[in-house]
Amino acid sequence: MTGSPTRLLAWFVVLSSLLAGCTAAPDAETQPTPSSTMTLPAAGQIDQPLPAPSGLPAGESTPAPPPPTQPAPAPPPLPGPFALNLYQEGDFVPQYTFDWCVAASIQMAHNLMDDTGGAQWAGRAQQNELWDMARARSSNSFNGANPLGWAQVLTEVGLGPYEVVSIPDYQDALRTAARAITETGRPVGLVMWSGRHAWVMSGFESVGDPALFTDFSVTSIHVLDPLYPHGSGQWGPSPAPNSLLTPEQLSTQFVVREPRRWSSGLQAGYLLVLPRQA
Repeated sequence: MTGSPTRLLAWFVVLSSLLAGCTAAPDAETQPTPSSTMTLPAAGQIDQPLPAPSGLPAGESTPAPPPPTQPAPAPPPLPGPFALNLYQEGDFVPQYTFDWCVAASIQMAHNLMDDTGGAQWAGRAQQNELWDMARARSSNSFNGANPLGWAQVLTEVGLGPYEVVSIPDYQDALRTAARAITETGRPVGLVMWSGRHAWVMSGFESVGDPALFTDFSVTSIHVLDPLYPHGSGQWGPSPAPNSLLTPEQLSTQFVVREPRRWSSGLQAGYLLVLPRQA
């Protein structure tokens, strides 16, 4: 009887070892691996926003970059010195009688427009013919030629179109003449001595190009007086051909013409025989 408990204890030891060996060890390949990026939301939280990138709080977006800086606009140009003169040596023609100033001015207008230098108008017979044409196209001219005939002949002989204008303000008249020369490349006729004489304006100097600025100012004027070198005892000496006169010098002979010598329908003012765009 004493050996039975001992055998029974040994049996329980063997049975415990067998039961322990039947328990499965955990499989290393089936163990879950922790996420290396972020934790997925739990079930029922799939509508929650994901964490914002770059450390921004949830619900905020990356701000847009500021717009590029625009350069400041350039300041408008300022008027500067400007000069234009159509005159070339040989363009001047004297009037062959004390009456033919309009005809001589027409000859000079042609020469100022002709850049070839080989077709000068300067003959006495031609000047007489132009005088007769201008006188025939002038009304109430006391048997002479007036600015209307002057403008019409310039147009008919192919130098136009020209028209007569009257401008009440002196500075405005100078600007109008300068602008016309700039735009057309043709000279302007100046009705001098209150309607009794004809000069040609061939160019000018100014502050500001008339083609670019409306507020330019004329500082000097190039003129041709066909009566040179005689001049007038009442109005003063004739300037030399292509003289450059200040507005003050020109104003001693370029004066307002009152509408009493011939019926033109024009108001009192400074008369110009003005070239227009064809």
